[in-house]
Amino acid sequence: MVENKSKFTIEDYQSDFTFKKKENGLNIQFNRVAFIFFVFFIIYLIYTIHLIHLGSRNNKSENINNLPTFQNPLYRADIIDINGNYLAKTVKSIDIGLKTSDIIDKKKLILSLNIIFPNKKFNEIEKKIENKKFFYLEKKISEENYEKIMQLGDKSLIPEEKVLRMYPQKNLFSHVLGQIDDNNNGISGLEKSLNDELRESEDPIRLTLDKDIQFLIRKELIKYQEIFKSKGSAAILMDVNNGNILSLVSLPDFNPNERQNITNVNYINRVTKGTYELGSVFKVFTFANALNEKLIKPETEFVDLPKSLSCYGFPIREYDNKIPKDLTAEQILIRSGNIGSVRIAQKIGSEKFESFLEKVGILSQITFDIDEVAPQKKYEFGKCKLATASYGHGIATTILQLAKGYAILSNGGFEIDPTIVSKNSEKNIKKNRLLNKGVSEQVVSALRKIVNTEEGTAKFANVPNYEIGGKTGTADKVLDGVYSEGKVNTFASIFPTSKPKFVFVVMLDGPQKSKDYYYKYRHRDGGWKGTLKNSAGWTSVEVAGKVIDKIGPILATKYIEFN
Repeated sequence: MVENKSKFTIEDYQSDFTFKKKENGLNIQFNRVAFIFFVFFIIYLIYTIHLIHLGSRNNKSENINNLPTFQNPLYRADIIDINGNYLAKTVKSIDIGLKTSDIIDKKKLILSLNIIFPNKKFNEIEKKIENKKFFYLEKKISEENYEKIMQLGDKSLIPEEKVLRMYPQKNLFSHVLGQIDDNNNGISGLEKSLNDELRESEDPIRLTLDKDIQFLIRKELIKYQEIFKSKGSAAILMDVNNGNILSLVSLPDFNPNERQNITNVNYINRVTKGTYELGSVFKVFTFANALNEKLIKPETEFVDLPKSLSCYGFPIREYDNKIPKDLTAEQILIRSGNIGSVRIAQKIGSEKFESFLEKVGILSQITFDIDEVAPQKKYEFGKCKLATASYGHGIATTILQLAKGYAILSNGGFEIDPTIVSKNSEKNIKKNRLLNKGVSEQVVSALRKIVNTEEGTAKFANVPNYEIGGKTGTADKVLDGVYSEGKVNTFASIFPTSKPKFVFVVMLDGPQKSKDYYYKYRHRDGGWKGTLKNSAGWTSVEVAGKVIDKIGPILATKYIEFN
């Protein structure tokens, strides 16, 4: 807070709203009067002394921080990340206006201003003065020049204080923070959903997001979006045990400091608002559901699996003809078998499978701190829907819901609610068990094998020391209700698998093959130049592995060793 009013700097807006009671001195002249008035005078004197004493005491003990605050319609509380870094901040600035009708000595004024602002074009300023209309001489004036202006003592120079909403991190948290309108009302993101709280709170709103981690993830997404020429991309990093989101990135993004009317659908929040058929990442839910119902064990054998099925004329085929006809339930998940997943789902049945997807949050409407959340579509689970949904076809959800589901599957089977607003309560601590004991461990073990075995589809994510497990998903992109040639490539990962702490999901919207990109195997010597297939194993898996390799040291320091 700035106490010297002769100085100006950009500072907390709240500092403008304090006031201080002023003492009113009381000067009493005593004239001797008749004795009959003496008693009244003594009473009056005692009362006056008492008032002076109280005023002096209050003046000494008064703390400016405890004084009441004016509720200004432009005031909004700051927003900070988990480490106290400012993401949104209300600041004040001062513009200097020139009221031409109050100019006494134009020549003297222009000479003085020329000394303060030597780079200004004063021939244009003189023309504005001649028009005899008010105009702004300098906006967002510096502290030094403000002091010089005030020292002139010219009543024609009018300082005007303005309130600004600043976003110091620019694009970094744009989809999370959202925007405000010209009337200082939130119109998207947290600015909208927390609008009332931001207007009323005197303390900053703390988020669970980490600026450093957000920066690194966004940087890698931008890099690989260019490599694979994807239309957009998204990533979310969440604590599996409490639902706290450390990073939420959606590309393309925007700079909230530049108020833009963004109507292009490509600018949606792909984590919360975009719904996608995500492909084989769904197979882990089929596997977990059957384990939870005690219909299978990881070693349960499925023999003579055909290469294709037909459901009311709809063909269901394996994505890879090399997949063996005899597989265990765990191998079906590791090899990403479509037919095997259908067979497992048939053991479960439509009703139980739909109920399970709703229970883990995949097909139930999710509530979130941001209003921009896609409505959950309802599906009729007949035999064909059961078959196709078992491997992630013909069923859509959000990246946020997918992350929630994987968190529940890996944290021991406890219900959690994803959040980006820090809550100092037990509300977000896991309580309700959704899976039978032991199921989570079996699922995580299979996810690890997808990454660290030759048969798995996510070998490029096998980063040393991080024990990554996960499932790939490659799906045809739906445009206007019709499948297109574009792909949606997703990798949902858990790490470390020995004691799951984080779920990390990467989605690339419409990636392409790269002829020049060099893949380096992390589990063995050698590499490969050029993208062999336009599938998640060659795109989103590669991105996820690179990201985890970079953010791993920060996570280990901040959120594992010392938490």
